[in-house]
Amino acid sequence: MLLYDIYMIYIGLLILIIGVLIGVAFLTLFERKVLGYIQIRKGPNKLGINGILQPFSDAVKLFTKEQTYPNFSNYIMYYFSPVLGFILSLLIWMVIPYYFNMVSFNLGVLFILCCLSLGVYTVMIAGWSSNSNYSLLGGLRAVAQTISYEVSLAMIFLSSLMLIMDYNMLIFSFYQKLVWFIFIMFPLGLCWVSSMLAETNRTPFDFAEGESELVSGFNVEYSSGGFALIFLAEYSSILFMSLLFVLIYMGGFVLNIMFYLKLTLISFLFIWVRGTLPRYRYDKLMYLAWKSYLPISLNFLLFFLGVKIFLL
Repeated sequence: MLLYDIYMIYIGLLILIIGVLIGVAFLTLFERKVLGYIQIRKGPNKLGINGILQPFSDAVKLFTKEQTYPNFSNYIMYYFSPVLGFILSLLIWMVIPYYFNMVSFNLGVLFILCCLSLGVYTVMIAGWSSNSNYSLLGGLRAVAQTISYEVSLAMIFLSSLMLIMDYNMLIFSFYQKLVWFIFIMFPLGLCWVSSMLAETNRTPFDFAEGESELVSGFNVEYSSGGFALIFLAEYSSILFMSLLFVLIYMGGFVLNIMFYLKLTLISFLFIWVRGTLPRYRYDKLMYLAWKSYLPISLNFLLFFLGVKIFLL
């Protein structure tokens, strides 16, 4: 019986990964469509009905292109850093609190934070191992930005954890039956939204790929499959950050259609911001992280700690 259960866990995880990959594929189509309508045009509309098959065409094109390697690159690291980044971005999904996938454990939050921290290394190695000045600069920018916002992200997360006093992701839904946490901690929720935009290197914080001076950032030397894996990892983390926001602030994990609608809404927010906001300035980005979000999150943390002690 035990062996059967283990097999079922693996099958469940495999289905979850396939689901995430399909979700990522259609998120790219969703983004191109929304950006199209923001710019008063149609977006992809040739393949299939209204361009529904476009993601599959993109995938085939990316993975069948010729792969190029810079002569002076550090080949092994250059080759494996996108693979490692992609694996890490899928690994975080293992702990989302489905009632039946058996990997949702009591220290899920710590696991998520560890995986997010490890993601920095893949960006750093990808930028450095290409042995190109542009990719190194892009990698340095991305790493500095990600590390800075990880601090405020963890602090904001701690305020929510202070209220539930548990590291298990499932517990969030029990505490939000009557009122969502977004109403209790609205300013922190807004800080979380902009921090997760910065954490995933999205507009208006996409300094890793400031077109004018860095061409395409840390992934400038990648083509074909390597580029596709970096791309997949980025969009997978966008979906995961949206999921995390819904878990923490918008009612936790409740397995119904509303949960997925909320997830789609937050993913739409990422795209909406990309379509409407211009790029920020790098020094202002760093100022925002260290001089604004860090003090705010620390103050809220002390406040909720006081509330918790008072209620006990």
